[in-house]
Amino acid sequence: MLTVDYDLLDLRPGMKVLDLGCGEGRHAFEAYRRGADVVAVDWGVPEVETTKRWLGAIAEAGGAGWAGDGVAARYEVVRGDLLHLPFPDASVDRVMASEVLEHIPDDVTAMAEIFRVLKPGGRVAVTVPRYGPERICWALSDEYHANEGGHIRIYTKPVIRTRLAAAGLVPGASHHAHSLHAPYWWLKCAVGVDRDSALVRAYHRLLVWDLTERPWLTRTAERFLDPLFGKSLVVYADKPGTVTGLPEARAGGAVHAEREQTAAAR
Repeated sequence: MLTVDYDLLDLRPGMKVLDLGCGEGRHAFEAYRRGADVVAVDWGVPEVETTKRWLGAIAEAGGAGWAGDGVAARYEVVRGDLLHLPFPDASVDRVMASEVLEHIPDDVTAMAEIFRVLKPGGRVAVTVPRYGPERICWALSDEYHANEGGHIRIYTKPVIRTRLAAAGLVPGASHHAHSLHAPYWWLKCAVGVDRDSALVRAYHRLLVWDLTERPWLTRTAERFLDPLFGKSLVVYADKPGTVTGLPEARAGGAVHAEREQTAAAR
């Protein structure tokens, strides 16, 4: 399930892209298949290991895209803190930060770090829960958000755009996604996030069917419903400056200190 529109992100083969707060890697996988040199970053050790395992499986199956000149794309997975990204200034072409900023108390510093590591002309895609659907979830259930590592704020579109601009970025296009998922979470919140429910199970089967089969009916419905109550808000923003195009060198950006931290935490 992808939230970011890779065409709006303007992701091209050979670019270096960071997937920040990668979770289990869904956005990193697609970027890798499209020929980008991917660095997936998360603080959670299980998330890092899962993403690394699946990217390795994609590579072994020949699923990596071509970065150019007959060279396959590369990947790396590191454990890192979004408030202190272990990457040099102006070192990446694209950044994806999907459903992560709402978990971070100091989101201002996180956005400043995104600005720092982007090359001039680089672009970031930020996705956060949309205000309306998220507010309903909060009203229905404290369990949904009031837990360790849970959601600590609800963004409106003006707020997220203003904070990106304050970090030095230039907000551009935006859209909403995953309207079919909003009622699922409302149901879960209504019956209890951790409670079993036949209705919730039935709706989950619908979502799995949609994800695996991509039927015309649900795809069309979601396209029309996303502007109304899509669960996610996606905002794209650019770092001012000359567009740099492809990286000068495809070094992969290994961060040895972070690798050592990951190994020590296992």
